Amino acid sequence: MKRWCSFLLIISLLFGVSACGTSESSKVSETQEEKKIQIGLTFDSFVIERWQRDRDVFVSVAKELGAEVNVQNANGDVEEQKRQIEYFIQKGMDVIVIIAIDPEALRESVAKAKDAGIKVVSYDRLIDDTEVDLYISFDNEMVGTLMGEALADAGLGEGGYVIMLCGSPTDNNVPLVDGAFKKVMEKNRVTILDIIHAEGWRAEIASAYIYSHGVAIQQADAIMCGNDDLATQAVRALAETRQAGDILVVGQDADLAACQRIVEGTQLMTVYKPVERLATRAAEACVALGRGETLSGEDVTVIESGAYSVPYIGLEPVSVNRDNIDEVIIGSGFHLKEDVYLNVPSQMPQ
Repeated sequence: MKRWCSFLLIISLLFGVSACGTSESSKVSETQEEKKIQIGLTFDSFVIERWQRDRDVFVSVAKELGAEVNVQNANGDVEEQKRQIEYFIQKGMDVIVIIAIDPEALRESVAKAKDAGIKVVSYDRLIDDTEVDLYISFDNEMVGTLMGEALADAGLGEGGYVIMLCGSPTDNNVPLVDGAFKKVMEKNRVTILDIIHAEGWRAEIASAYIYSHGVAIQQADAIMCGNDDLATQAVRALAETRQAGDILVVGQDADLAACQRIVEGTQLMTVYKPVERLATRAAEACVALGRGETLSGEDVTVIESGAYSVPYIGLEPVSVNRDNIDEVIIGSGFHLKEDVYLNVPSQMPQ
């Protein structure tokens, strides 16, 4: 009987040690899991071509840095974007990154996230007059300036006429781009015939305008498009009236279709914004914020946003035309040479 009791005692001790070891191992595993920074990323939509590239680079870099990213797409619905931010708050994210549909409508959502101790990053579009922890974008005033200067360099000057087919009125980058463009037009004494804004960045608004404003289009020497998606629809409409290539068209984002039009001669220029650099820098900054670190680097400055001083990282855009498209776009790997020259293979550089 004593031997049997001793045997049972030994077995119980062995199981106790084993269970204890398993528990400790589990705790270590959980602790390691808890150390992963959790980032919530909500997009306006994926209608604009570049957003998919931003998403892929951001997620990849964040993962390499040991973070997990939950990506949501609001499909242009601001109420859905509010729900997504609320979902991120409930999930206890360390950082929430927002590509805002309507910055003004999201101020309360940002405040709730901040009250919950979550860091908030405005990506590409500033949610103004809120205490965001970082605003990261391109120099949008430079975008407008580059567009205007491209037209001026192409000969648009005193006595010239331009139409502005601008982006969404709820996108706070739009007035920055538009304002800088207008300054260049004023400096060169170019008359702005008309200004419209595409609600929700709906590109079909550009073609609809051209179809219904034939007189103004006949008078225009140039069309400034808020992005290359709008330019695509504008050029298609101009092609139907055999005016594509006669009217100067400028845009931004360096979409593949825009780059193809540049080598074809139906779009004068686009503004290339190296989104890989932007998304990479944003992912690095988000992981640092999630770890409770202070943002640092020569590229970190501060801008005033209402009552708040907001950390800001601004990257420089690049003007792209027929002269430098091979170097800037193809040379950087942003688009492949065979894709850019798809419709004009005879012009493809060897």
